[in-house]
Amino acid sequence: MIRQLILEDGTIMTGKAFGSEIETIGEVVFTTGMTGYQETITDPSFCGQIVTLTYPLIGNYGINRDDFESIQPAIKGLIVKEAADFPSNWRNEMTLDEFLKLKNIPGISGLDTRKLTRIIRRFGTLKGAICNGSVNPEEIIKRLKSETMPTNQVEQVSTQKPYPSPGRGHHVVLVDFGSKHGILRELNKRGCDVTVVPYNTKASDILALKPDGIMLSNGPGDPKDVPDAIQMIREILGEIPLFGICLGHQLFALASGADTYKLKFGHRGSNHPVKDLRTGKVFFTSQNHGYAVEEESIDTNMIRVTQRNVNDGTIEGLAHIIHPAFTVQYHPEASPGPEDTNFLFDQFLTSIEQWKGLVKQNG
Repeated sequence: MIRQLILEDGTIMTGKAFGSEIETIGEVVFTTGMTGYQETITDPSFCGQIVTLTYPLIGNYGINRDDFESIQPAIKGLIVKEAADFPSNWRNEMTLDEFLKLKNIPGISGLDTRKLTRIIRRFGTLKGAICNGSVNPEEIIKRLKSETMPTNQVEQVSTQKPYPSPGRGHHVVLVDFGSKHGILRELNKRGCDVTVVPYNTKASDILALKPDGIMLSNGPGDPKDVPDAIQMIREILGEIPLFGICLGHQLFALASGADTYKLKFGHRGSNHPVKDLRTGKVFFTSQNHGYAVEEESIDTNMIRVTQRNVNDGTIEGLAHIIHPAFTVQYHPEASPGPEDTNFLFDQFLTSIEQWKGLVKQNG
């Protein structure tokens, strides 16, 4: 079946349908990872977006039971150059086409994804629609220009009720703004006793759980659309050690008096170089975000910049001057991507141990 991708700027690209037959509207973005499409498709941070995979062949190792980052994908659609019909891998359990049909997600293949990526890089992130070939493009373009994108993505992907992921180590409260399974896996791997709570949990309710540390997860959308979380973080700071990832990093910055802004086309992929300003080391990181922290807005008496993106100089890491709290803009759990910064989970646990030692010392 013929299928069209229509962008709000009037661009029309024609390809082949796969996945679900439904039509969809979303924010069209691109991600540059060569592998890890299953983790990408199931990453809650892509909620509401039509995802373009720039690597030319997608689906060649199929879909397996182990590489999900969430049970229910939240993407609006998938765009690829070529979708493999006959995957070959010992873990393969279904094709990409079968998976998208199962999850009711439309896909379009046969597009020039290099051309599409250049359009997004030049003009910025655009609203787009995946439609069947019989639609009137002019009507779709008119609708896209007037369409208002949702602002409740975090609410859509966060857990609705607290739940435990038991362990025998430090008790960590993970605030779920759209958390990837990889974060929970890394905490559990280190023996942590994790309690996952919804995005709108109050500080008093978190502290009542008597945690040793709090983790702010990744998630979709604009951090300013989650004002309750910003207030919660303000009340938590100084009470227990904190570690924030991606959206959690941006929320921490807002809670500390800084500002955030929308990037032209975001950082999405598994090959983004980040330099640690304290050691001079450069790490390759997995990233998926459309917003960043505004450097000029930072109160240097409260927080300091610890890491920076080598490509464009944007802020990749922050640390509080007084309180035991640090954050990074990328995904240290590496799902998908390099494991260069996996040590940050150990750094978080070390900060918990040091904090508990100070509390004990001070009575």
